[in-house]
Amino acid sequence: MAEQFLTLMADFDEESQALMNEWSNQLKNEGFVGTQTPGLPFHISLATFALDKEQEVICEMQHLAREFAAIPVHISHIGIFAGGKVLFAAPDMNPPKLFSLREAIHIKTDETFPWTPHATILIDETETICNALPVLLKSFHPFMGMITKLHLCAFWPTREIMSVDLREV
Repeated sequence: MAEQFLTLMADFDEESQALMNEWSNQLKNEGFVGTQTPGLPFHISLATFALDKEQEVICEMQHLAREFAAIPVHISHIGIFAGGKVLFAAPDMNPPKLFSLREAIHIKTDETFPWTPHATILIDETETICNALPVLLKSFHPFMGMITKLHLCAFWPTREIMSVDLREV
């Protein structure tokens, strides 16, 4: 299958990655593997773009990384998207710096749905997600994480293009 789109992602810091990996490993230990893209760090997708915008998005993400320092994000709850196939952890309703980062993207996106900031934990069939929810609830607890880098990938198949750290404070 040929690549279909680009995604600009906001990656979490190492401590947040470790915590979310614990959640993911607990699910795997209980037999919940899912169909989410393997090997990607936990992140919040910021925007998707057409493939022909790759160089433009690279320039934009480098500019954003110079403009924005690490962004605190309070992961306060878990949820399931309509359709029941995605289990995620999500920040408080209004993380202003995260929204400012997203609003600073000036390239036209390919999105047809409203943006919902979230970190995917598991993608699977509805019944599996419903069975995985109590397992995640056993170990989930709110925490203050940090967005420390931007990451650009093309999808299907996954091609990691570039990552860049947000500026030092």
